Amino acid sequence: MAKTDTGTPNRRRRKGHAELTPLIEEALRVRENAYAPYSNFKVGAALIGASGKVYHGCNVENSSYGLCVCAERTAIARAIADGERRFTGIVVATQSEPPSPPCGMCRQTLAEFAHDLPVVLVNHKGARVDTSLDELFPMSFTNDYLDG
Repeated sequence: MAKTDTGTPNRRRRKGHAELTPLIEEALRVRENAYAPYSNFKVGAALIGASGKVYHGCNVENSSYGLCVCAERTAIARAIADGERRFTGIVVATQSEPPSPPCGMCRQTLAEFAHDLPVVLVNHKGARVDTSLDELFPMSFTNDYLDG
């Protein structure tokens, strides 16, 4: 496994990751809009639809912790509300070192729409990890299991 400039693990760049590079700044920018007064862990996401449109999301916390919404699911919900159903990649921006991957609930939500989605994880210090949803979430539960 290759290393990024900051020494964090980085998987080989594959087709699809290059088109996500311009979205890094967008994910970092929307991260600043996050409402995270309890954890102080701000997350931003930039999700690109098959149409080419970019959907942004940030995490929104709530004093009733179970009501918190992650950045990735916020971006998906915006896209679905706009009629988008297919996606070609996502950038997730956090403050962690190395950059944090999506949580399990977000991985499952993303898997509903794209099994091998290119994923770029970044932080505000410039670290970057290129991966895919298949690598982050092997053997995800999909509608294929419902057909049996």
